[in-house]
Amino acid sequence: MDFNKLNGLIPAVIQDHDTNKVLMLGFMNEEALAKTRETGKVTFFSRTKNRLWTKGEESGNFLNVVSIAEDCDNDTLLIKVNPVGPVCHTGSDTCFGEKNEENILFLKYLQDFIDRRYREMPEGSYTTSLFKKGVNRMAQKVGEEAVETVIEATNGTGEGFLYEASDLIYHLIVLLTSKGYRLEDLAGELKKRHK
Repeated sequence: MDFNKLNGLIPAVIQDHDTNKVLMLGFMNEEALAKTRETGKVTFFSRTKNRLWTKGEESGNFLNVVSIAEDCDNDTLLIKVNPVGPVCHTGSDTCFGEKNEENILFLKYLQDFIDRRYREMPEGSYTTSLFKKGVNRMAQKVGEEAVETVIEATNGTGEGFLYEASDLIYHLIVLLTSKGYRLEDLAGELKKRHK
């Protein structure tokens, strides 16, 4: 890294590993970068305090490092993290006032949740009951939900359509899981077909 351009400092762009939202920008000197790599927690050089500062050292809202990439000029870092809590000192998710969320990521959460249900099979769970009834019943539920989605799309309301389409996706994830697949496998298949 070229620490000479900014008198011993380099900018470090902090990005959420899952949502890809830019969370904040900080500065590092060589010592801060070394400590970040050593501890796995983002450490900056505070220009106002004139010392190293590990994000979260007082609040507990650490930035756990997933990856560190250098830019093409070796004078800026992109650090992907898993944040613990809000990032900004104001209590905001990001230092830019944005929410650090993407609704599409709930599908990954749901997939992981259904995977856990499949492994653990807790009593009293609707998902467990589907798994116990077998692949034929799960496939039948996907078919039923597909028909209900089509009916809502052609003769229903927008709200009803979204409700039934959500049921369809849920039951499809259950069926995928029972067959040893995940939504990521569907994404891979669709990507392969995309030209």
